[in-house]
Amino acid sequence: MASKKKYYAVKCGRTPGIYETWDECKRQVMGFSSAVYKSFSTREEAEAYINAVQKKSDIPDEQRVRIYVDGSYDRSTRAFSYGMVVLRDGKELTAKQAFNIPSMAEMRNVAGEIMGSMAAMQYCIEQGITDVMIYYDYEGIAKWALGEWKANKEGTQKYAAFYNSIKDKLNVEFCKVKGHSGDKYNDMVDLLAKQALGLR
Repeated sequence: MASKKKYYAVKCGRTPGIYETWDECKRQVMGFSSAVYKSFSTREEAEAYINAVQKKSDIPDEQRVRIYVDGSYDRSTRAFSYGMVVLRDGKELTAKQAFNIPSMAEMRNVAGEIMGSMAAMQYCIEQGITDVMIYYDYEGIAKWALGEWKANKEGTQKYAAFYNSIKDKLNVEFCKVKGHSGDKYNDMVDLLAKQALGLR
């Protein structure tokens, strides 16, 4: 008896989207920390699952711009930084920047990751991009933006206000990855953030 066909909806993985075989799905989720996926018997159910956990978009998930961000901190100078990798049209674009803002320094590398997430959103606004998946490794990046955590500090308040100012122009999906887990792009942004501070 032939096995029943399945559709695999990958919400958070190397390339989010709907796949028709387990082998295709496996390539997107195996070894990818915090992968989110589920199988369904019909494509319609798979699409409904993805649309239930994100704003409905005219852009297929596999074509969505993906941006990885991470932050770093230099104890000796109290400077912090971000690294960013933009995956767009089959290309890898990188950016990094260091900051010396005393009022945010107590947040250490998290301050850098906040600035990186804001830079990612700003890049999309400037480029006319309407949908983006932002990959990060500190859970506050999504929770402060979405109002799930209260923004008590200057940096988090600035971040929440920025997100609220652009959320009607840009559909942002957040995807948490485990830091230092061997994820290619998470490792790349970690290194870029350190380079911005001259750490290595």
